[in-house]
Amino acid sequence: MPESAQLQQAQPPVRESFGSRLAAAMASRGPLCVGIDPHPQLLVDWGLNDDAAGLERFSLTVVEAVASLAAAVKPQVALYERHGSAGMAVLERTLAASSEAGVLSIADAKRGDIGSTMAAYADAWLRDGSSLAADSVTLSPYLGFESLRPALDLAAQYGRGVFVLALTSNPEGKSVQHVGGDDSVARRIVAAAAAENQRYEGTLGSVGLVVGATIGSALGDLDIDLGQVRGAILAPGLGAQGATPADLRATFGAAYPSVLATSSRGILAAGPSVVGLRAATEETLGGLRSE
Repeated sequence: MPESAQLQQAQPPVRESFGSRLAAAMASRGPLCVGIDPHPQLLVDWGLNDDAAGLERFSLTVVEAVASLAAAVKPQVALYERHGSAGMAVLERTLAASSEAGVLSIADAKRGDIGSTMAAYADAWLRDGSSLAADSVTLSPYLGFESLRPALDLAAQYGRGVFVLALTSNPEGKSVQHVGGDDSVARRIVAAAAAENQRYEGTLGSVGLVVGATIGSALGDLDIDLGQVRGAILAPGLGAQGATPADLRATFGAAYPSVLATSSRGILAAGPSVVGLRAATEETLGGLRSE
């Protein structure tokens, strides 16, 4: 076989980017991500045991209920880890079920490290063939944005995405993210994500940001323009944490069309009935779509 043909065969398949797939899902279904957060009290409220069996029943019920409505689902990895290897096996099945149901998945793992360790995290969450592979994963950039390079490059290679923590709504976040004022840590993360998205075509790049729905005036205070990012803004805090669709519009302004609002407990409290979960999801979507 000629060398040119061998090289051509060795190239990875061309895939639609995660940003492009997410943009299509948000346009067709609405800008909602449903968090799959199997808190111990929620399991009890659903009449389930706080064990791997209860965890699986909870997770697969949520996927069944919302997969045709939400643009994405977001399993909270820590709530699976607390059940050890059995819990992580449930997470694997939840991610597989999400893929089979046709809804994008965001593994809320908040991974971040350096060198070969970061490469191993990327391999676990973003490589084809990994049992934990999700459509995207949340990452922490606080060892330096460039420390995320293995995940950024692997996501691009496999048509997956990342969401990088930028401005979180917990009070402690200000002690790191707001440092620097007009040249804040958060502002630099936003600029780095914008630069990374230049490798992508289409409406949205595959490097999104996590910006809390309840951050109030932080974007203006820190002179941060999210419009430059050209990536999705994952905004947790809708519903039970207090943010309303009106708050989202006020907080994000011109960047609102790129916001993927996340509701977890506000929707999950309507379970364990699939009908109830679907009704809560549809009601939340209605609020996000209304003017």
